Amino acid sequence: MSGRAVRVLAGLSVAGAAHAALNMALLRRPPADPPVVSRPVTVIVPARDEESQIGGCLAALLDQRGVPDLRVVVVDDESTDATPDVVRAVTDPRVRLVQAPPPPPGWLGKPHACATGVASVEERDDDLLVFVDADVRLFPDAIAGAVAVLERHRLDLVSPWPRPLAHGLAERLVQPLAPWLWATTLPLRLAERSPRPSLAAANGQFLVLTRHGYDRAGGHGAVRDEVLEDIALLRAVKRAGGRGVPIDGSALAACRMYDGWPALRDGYTKSLWAAVGGRPAAALLAAAGLTAVWVVPPLAALRGSRAGLVGWLAGAAGRAAVATATGSRVWPDALAHPLSILVFDALVLRSVAGRRRGTLSWRGRRLPGADRVPR
Repeated sequence: MSGRAVRVLAGLSVAGAAHAALNMALLRRPPADPPVVSRPVTVIVPARDEESQIGGCLAALLDQRGVPDLRVVVVDDESTDATPDVVRAVTDPRVRLVQAPPPPPGWLGKPHACATGVASVEERDDDLLVFVDADVRLFPDAIAGAVAVLERHRLDLVSPWPRPLAHGLAERLVQPLAPWLWATTLPLRLAERSPRPSLAAANGQFLVLTRHGYDRAGGHGAVRDEVLEDIALLRAVKRAGGRGVPIDGSALAACRMYDGWPALRDGYTKSLWAAVGGRPAAALLAAAGLTAVWVVPPLAALRGSRAGLVGWLAGAAGRAAVATATGSRVWPDALAHPLSILVFDALVLRSVAGRRRGTLSWRGRRLPGADRVPR
């Protein structure tokens, strides 16, 4: 590759790092001492085969401070393990177990479980809905802190991004990429104000919504067949006239999303085709763009290119800025950013191939719609 091309790509890396740093400075953050939540709060926890996780999740939920009117609905999504038994052993009257029937045609499991949980409780005046995955551990002020941001900025949805916990090489390479991607590519303040559904990022591990905004958007019924139901739900909120945005959740919650390479590989394979374009060609184009900007300059640096070195260091700086703000490990992981991108590329290719072949599945369920994939 010519020196001029490397300089252009290095310049894009510098711009990406500057944008990520700006976003992290502008990221909405919860107050250190949030006020008491004055509104009723209903927490929905979709759970499928979460025997090892659900107890810790519920303990953290029941330990929330500043949420006097709290109820927790655990939706058992056809678990084959002892998940329901663990929930039944919790004697706190705020916890309720609901059994979800099999998802109807056209529904994916998680959207259906979430919709089942919402439908199982009566709506209360000025209600707030919180969706939490079983592998998330909320800190004591998590809900109160998220609600404080929601109300202060008159939002309909906030997505507190939990602190990513990563152990081992594969997790440390891949897990921090999710917040880095939106921090680098999404203008946060514009996304918060803009009604454009395309300007959206969200994390279904921890979502907080007003009940009015949720119902106006059509709830999970509006995203029933979406693999990335979290981003789709925010887009539905925007289409309905609402506003939402990711916020700093590093002081509110933590999550080890996948335990080891096999779980990480399969988890990302099921959804990356949708995360980077939604169509095979768009996904491959996105992967190519990431490689050009954040892998080519480091390769040129290894051959003595000063511009390539600048691009490599800029990529590492952008990764470090996001890691610092979101609670990830910073050094030396940020220097391995090019390797992270290459692993990500491999996962994108695997995801696109599985989507085209119609072989994608998750937790024992085949993902529908492969026969309708655009070629």
